[in-house]
Order: sequence, then structure tokens, then C-alpha cells
Amino acid sequence: MKLKMRRAIAVLLALVFSATSTLALATNGYFTHGVGVESKGMAGTGIGSNANMGTIMTASNPALGVFVGDSWEAGLSLFSPRRSYEASAQSSNGAPIDVGGGVFLPTHSIAPGEIDSSSEWFPIPYVAKNWSLGNGGNISAAFYGRGGMNTDWDDPNASATSFFCGVDPITNGPATGPGPFCAGNAGVDLSQAFLNVNYSAMIGDNFAWGIGPVFGFQMFEAKGVGTFAAVTKTLATTGDINQVTSLTNNGHDTSYGFGLAAGVWWGISDSVSVGLGYQSKLSMSEFDDYSDLYAQAGGFDIPSSIKAGISFLATDSLRINFDIEHTAFSDVDSVGNPMSNLFACSMLPLGGTSAEPCLGGEEGAGFGWDDMTTYKVGLEWASDENNVWRFGYSYGEQPVQKADVLFNILAPGIMEQHLTVGWTRRRANGHQFTLSLMYAPENDITGPSLFDPLQTITLRMSQLELEFGYRFGSGR
Repeated sequence: MKLKMRRAIAVLLALVFSATSTLALATNGYFTHGVGVESKGMAGTGIGSNANMGTIMTASNPALGVFVGDSWEAGLSLFSPRRSYEASAQSSNGAPIDVGGGVFLPTHSIAPGEIDSSSEWFPIPYVAKNWSLGNGGNISAAFYGRGGMNTDWDDPNASATSFFCGVDPITNGPATGPGPFCAGNAGVDLSQAFLNVNYSAMIGDNFAWGIGPVFGFQMFEAKGVGTFAAVTKTLATTGDINQVTSLTNNGHDTSYGFGLAAGVWWGISDSVSVGLGYQSKLSMSEFDDYSDLYAQAGGFDIPSSIKAGISFLATDSLRINFDIEHTAFSDVDSVGNPMSNLFACSMLPLGGTSAEPCLGGEEGAGFGWDDMTTYKVGLEWASDENNVWRFGYSYGEQPVQKADVLFNILAPGIMEQHLTVGWTRRRANGHQFTLSLMYAPENDITGPSLFDPLQTITLRMSQLELEFGYRFGSGR
């Protein structure tokens, strides 16, 4: 038993390092709309359900391991985010403009037009295993990808005019260069993978609890943002542009860390149950190769989240779930700090006297994301003993603020609605095959460019995901 457990955990750890290079998604912010193919078919609901939705559900509520039995499962998602940005006309060649509150000198304007990101398809695996112990407890291990911001702005029509890129020798205005930040093809690639190991048990007949560590692994790459070397803490403190070596185009850097997950389930009656799942902020090591980009010298912790759900067994064949999920994006400075922090950077002639609001500083500019609360409803209907159908809908106000659209060209996590369907086919040997389909209809946000207030930038995004899962072992 112990040998089998060690082997299974070793396999899960190996998958962490072999599969993370393919993970990239952004649904509710940059978290997935759910974890596991069955939950995803119901818009990510099931926190309060005692239906067996597989070991992977312990990643959402560790207490649910008590309903799984000895089984393991694997799944693969094909995820397709479609992203674009559109810029309005630029201000005139960097000349001073009156914005109603005084004269402003545009320092960075994006070439007008609509540009599409070229990265559109990503495979995302998961695998999970549960062991039922002799004392009535359970140990669950689940590896999965959750989160990611991936963009690739390589359209040759993308360009920008910026004083950050230098001065045009003919016009004495800002220079023009390729890419939305006039520093070549731009984009980011953030991949995250998680390994949850939980213990769960029942107290009496109607209460379950679960707890365990969460191990996180991240990879990150940024390119085409060398423009902003002029507003880094490194330059502010050294005065030497050659010292700004950890801002862009350094390939993939890695980050490791851990946190804690816990959950409870309570069966109020035979037909009504509730659940609560919590994952703490994961304290992650810094991205040293991007310490000039992210706040706190490359800090990029993973925000905490809390989920609550209630489940109604309306009939023997129909279950209805209602869930709420809250993610504290603003608690991570690199994500929550607004880009306007740069106005207090001592490298800009706007009265700032400190290097800490500059990129990479303790108060360094980020993406300006607010916390996000998502409301979900899911239905599960068993048409017969071998076929189960699922439907779901979720809504959450996207976290990006209008004032931060310029930087969020790199990470347009602006989805708000998700429509889902799913189907499970149970086999005679106790195994089962499940698929789910998610469609997130297009959403957009328009705001002023930070360094050219007469120019507006619109971010657009839609998503499609198809996921397959197969469960081996006992339990329904």
C-alpha cells in the first residue's frame, strides 16, 4: 500500500514538471472556471455536493474525498482563448495636449487598429488518485493546471510611438518601433501547476472535513516590454540602463511555493447539503529573471480563494448546485497594484521622489486587478443508470480596471460569463467516461491609455474549452 502510494505521488510530481509548459488559460481572472471535467460541466459547481465527482474535486473542497472511494482518474482539456486589442487614433506626434486638468505630454501611443494574439490552442492535463484507509479516512492527491496569462502579439502591423523608445531625430517627437510597446513582438506566458495532497474523514454520518498542503509551480516569460526600462527601480537606484537586465526577453523563469487547503461538508438533510473550501495564498519564490518587471523584485504569489456551495437533490435523478467563489487578486502586489503607481516613480518628471513605485519596487506598478466574486449554478440529471447530463452558467465581474488597459494588453483576463454542458457515460466495469464543453461569450473593456489620455484601448476576449476525463476504479 505504502509503496503504491509513493509510486503514484512520484508519477504526479513528474507530470508537474513535464506538463506545465503547455498550461495557459484565463477564465475567472486567470483561474479556471472549475477543476475537473464533471464540475466543469456544471460551470465549476459542486462544493456542497456529496455526489461522487472524482478525486479531482478535492482540489476545490478537500472534504469531498470521503465520497470518492478507491479510484483514480485522468483528463485532458483543449482550451482556446481568443484575444485582441484595438487602439483609437494617436495624439499628434507627442505634442502637448489639454486634457481638461492641465497640459499633458503623451509619452506612449499605440498604433491605431485591431490586433489579434496568435496563441489560440493549449492542451491542459490533470490526474488524481484517492486511497481509502482502514480507519475510515482518505488520502487524495491531485495534480492540475489552474491559471495562466498567455499572449503573443506578433502581428507586423502592431507598433507604438513612445518617448520611452527615444526621440525621432527628424521630428524631435517620440520614436516609433514595432510591437504595442515599441520593443518588438510582445507577450507573456504564465503557466501554473498545483499538487494537492489532502486527508479527509467523516465525523458522524453528516459531516466531513479535509485538509492538506498545496504545492505550486510556476513558469513565466515576458518579451517586448524593454520600453519600460526607463521606469524601473534598478535604473532609479543605479543610474545605469545597462544594469536593467531582468525586465524582458529572458526566456522562462521558474517559481516554487506552497500553501494550505481545507474544506468541510455538512449534510443538512437527505436532500440538502452545503460545503466550504478555502485555499490560502501560496507563498512563491521570486521570478529573479523578471525582478525589474514585477513588484517586490519579481514577487508573484498565488492569491487565496474561498468557495461556498449548496446542493439540492430535487429528485432521485436531478441535482441542483449553487456556488459562490471569491478570489483575492488584489492581495498580490504584482497583480493588484495599479499601473498609475508609476506616476510616483522618481524616473518620471511628475514629482515622484521614490524608486519603490517604479517597476520592480516594493510598490511597483502591476495589472491593477480587483478581487473577483463569481456566482455559479449547475444542474446534474441522470437520464438512466448509465448516462448523466450536466448544464451550468456562471457570472463574475471581470477584475481589470479601465485605467489599466494599457498594461493588460499583456494579460487580458476579462471574461465574465461561462456557459457549460457535460455528459458522463458509465461502463459495466465501473469505469466512466466524461466530457464537458465550455463557451465564454465575447466580452470587452475600453479605457484610456495611461500615457496618452486622448487614446482609448479596447481589450476583447472569448473562450472555448473541450475537456475529456476517464475514471478508473470503484464508486459512483
